[in-house]
Amino acid sequence: MHSICVFCGSSPGSRPDYRDLAHETGRLIAERGLTLVYGGGKAGLMGVLADAALAAGGRVIGIIPQMLLDREVGHTGLTDLRVVRTLSERKFQMGVLSDAFLSLPGGIGTMDELFEAWSWSQLGLHTKPSGLLNFQGYYDPLVQFLDLTVTEGFQRPQHRAALLVGTEVGPLLDQLQAAAQSAPAP
Repeated sequence: MHSICVFCGSSPGSRPDYRDLAHETGRLIAERGLTLVYGGGKAGLMGVLADAALAAGGRVIGIIPQMLLDREVGHTGLTDLRVVRTLSERKFQMGVLSDAFLSLPGGIGTMDELFEAWSWSQLGLHTKPSGLLNFQGYYDPLVQFLDLTVTEGFQRPQHRAALLVGTEVGPLLDQLQAAAQSAPAP
């Protein structure tokens, strides 16, 4: 695995722990020699993540739609900031540039990105692993719901199992790296 796409909030969240998590994630990604691919923002957890990776000597690629850049939320201090036309184009480019996906706490945009990347693998469009960091139980209700989709017959167990869920960033990065290395070519 050479690069990882991280989805997370453009807001900082209500607790300092979320910012600490984003900082730790960016630092660990850089220390592992991985390129961070993310949404290109400078605000919230996105900015903390990118700044931490850069401070640790990492390479950071941001992908941002022009409309968000126009609102002055783009991070101009990145290794590479790529401007695209739409949010759909942003997600596609992040997917192309990444070997795995990791979702930290965030809101509806994070959910959209998580589910799109995960559904791409279910549809066979790629074999890249997806991980959900269930930090301090933030995603407990979502994980319970995803398990219910299997119980109720709306999702196959192997597709549910394709979303790796962890509570600590280091071990989840280890799982994603192992899964990326063992993934068959699409």
